[in-house]
Amino acid sequence: MVFNVNSPILFVVAGVAVAVVLAQSICFLLKAWRRAQELGMDMKKLRRTARTAAVFTIAPAAAIVISVITLSKDLGVPLPWLRLSVVGNLSYETIAATNAESAMGLTFGQVSALTAQQYVTIAAVMTVSILIGIWLVPLIGERLLNGMITLENRDKKWGEIFSASMFIGMISAFIGYVFCDFSGVFHGDLAGLVPVCVMTVSALVMTALGLTSKRKGLRVLADYALPVSLIAGMASAVPFTAWLG
Repeated sequence: MVFNVNSPILFVVAGVAVAVVLAQSICFLLKAWRRAQELGMDMKKLRRTARTAAVFTIAPAAAIVISVITLSKDLGVPLPWLRLSVVGNLSYETIAATNAESAMGLTFGQVSALTAQQYVTIAAVMTVSILIGIWLVPLIGERLLNGMITLENRDKKWGEIFSASMFIGMISAFIGYVFCDFSGVFHGDLAGLVPVCVMTVSALVMTALGLTSKRKGLRVLADYALPVSLIAGMASAVPFTAWLG
């Protein structure tokens, strides 16, 4: 029997997991709503807040759909749908899948078919690796937070510098992945410029939307900056690849 990354049984398994997550979300939403009523909060404000939150979930949802489409070329729809509906993001999932495929001698984006063993290996790498964050939060989260608070109380400036440094360090790991093939440019292989150009386009679009939102007071631009910059970057990858790849 030939393995199919879009097998109906995989859709069922992923659908059950996503349904559980949705049920939890609805449960907590109802509990929060009832608690707000018990506290005597203004119902008009509650409805307006809920309506606003519902509208602005469209922006991150668009980014998730784009991410699923990106990963579905190699992995089918069920696995990316499941991963990005529970814990995950495009940057992490792409890197994890690419590394797993590279270890098996495959090239991300150029896989025509996966065996069941390869599929399970990739799914395990994508899933198990990110669990470390979930386990670390209850183990060291409180101590880390208390340490940050102590540092900020002792010296607010250094506390802000430390927080910014941690964030920059995390971003640097992903930026390094963008430049990992850049050295080939010095040997006449311009394909390494493609991810750099794509990142530049996305950054410019994000910056333009952020500045316009700030100057014009258009909050909707800031809320939709992420999916728009993702779409712009992915769209630019087509001509850049044709030109440089």
